[in-house]
Amino acid sequence: MSISWKRMIRLFKAREKRGFLSILFTSIFASLIVGIIVFILTTGYVARNFNREAPDVVPGENISDMLPRPQLVEAETDDNPSTVVQVAKNVSPAVVGISVLKVENRALFDTDVSEKWGVGTGVIVSPNGYIVTNHHVAGGKSERIVVSLSDGRNVDGVTLWSEPVMDLAIVKINEDGLIAAAIGNSDNIQVGETAVAIGNPLGLQFQRSVTSGVISALNRTISIETERGANYMEDLIQTDASINPGNSGGPLLNSKGEIIGINTVKVASAEAIGFAVPINAVAPVIKSFIEKGEFNEPYIGVFAYDKETIPFLNNIKVDNGIYVASADKKGPAYKAGIREGCIIETVDGRLIDTMIQLRAFIYSKNPGDIITVKYLPEGENEFKTVQIKLAEKKGDRLLTR
Repeated sequence: MSISWKRMIRLFKAREKRGFLSILFTSIFASLIVGIIVFILTTGYVARNFNREAPDVVPGENISDMLPRPQLVEAETDDNPSTVVQVAKNVSPAVVGISVLKVENRALFDTDVSEKWGVGTGVIVSPNGYIVTNHHVAGGKSERIVVSLSDGRNVDGVTLWSEPVMDLAIVKINEDGLIAAAIGNSDNIQVGETAVAIGNPLGLQFQRSVTSGVISALNRTISIETERGANYMEDLIQTDASINPGNSGGPLLNSKGEIIGINTVKVASAEAIGFAVPINAVAPVIKSFIEKGEFNEPYIGVFAYDKETIPFLNNIKVDNGIYVASADKKGPAYKAGIREGCIIETVDGRLIDTMIQLRAFIYSKNPGDIITVKYLPEGENEFKTVQIKLAEKKGDRLLTR
């Protein structure tokens, strides 16, 4: 049976219409399903989670202050305080302020007299009131010395001994039961080890300020101005612990809290370069005052430079020993044959490389003691050995170049 061509066209158009409608309805249905899923995901579910975690916000409040905070863990307490903390705690009570009143008048009958207070630092080295400080703090003539203790008391003191070239002095106050700092051994310190300085920078307003650093160098030499003119300080300890005006005379301490030096000067044109006099230079003097209540200073009568200083002066080369720059013609060494230009190598068999070592050794003796000195006369090639009887230092005898 055959179908006419007109009927075939009608059947094709009907089938095409039904396919188009089917595709249209299928697309609409799929889009509706996808739209519902997206709506649920982007509105209902997310909104519920945000609302569950977010607090109610009152207008004007900062939402960041309302959000939950993480649980904080308490820091553990340190049962072993740092070295600097322990040193400061133990030694600060032994550090004092020293105020010195000096009167200046220009002429014998000048009525225009001016009073001037200077402030520095000192450190107590014995419970009965012996204090080490700088000569430029407490040395020379003064009208009054007031020592400010850590407990708030201000007591009068007196300078018993001072040495301008080493810039050291001993002050005494009539007090007992004081906290004293321990004296260390400056011969044992090493470059790089911890150094702690305590003092009164810029006056008593900042009493017992603590600074720390390291030992930067040893055996430094610097030029200074003394009461007798220009001179050199030798064998100094260099540190980067801050030393400021007012710190002078305060202690430089090691990690054990022992005094290894007395702070003296800083380089004004640079930061973190300060200097301290090794405590061994004055240790025999301290020992004598504590044990005997006095110090009768023995005197040899020479001033010498070490091999680090000599290049500043001339072309002399010294491998060992110290170069005699001046000799007191009335002193024991001159009488024994030692002159300017000689090189002192040993004293009582001990090698001497710095003037501070010589001073420390002489300070450990008494006037009248005999010492054996090995030296090389200027211009000669053979060493000589002589015995020298130490005198007692009388008055302010100071040898400089």
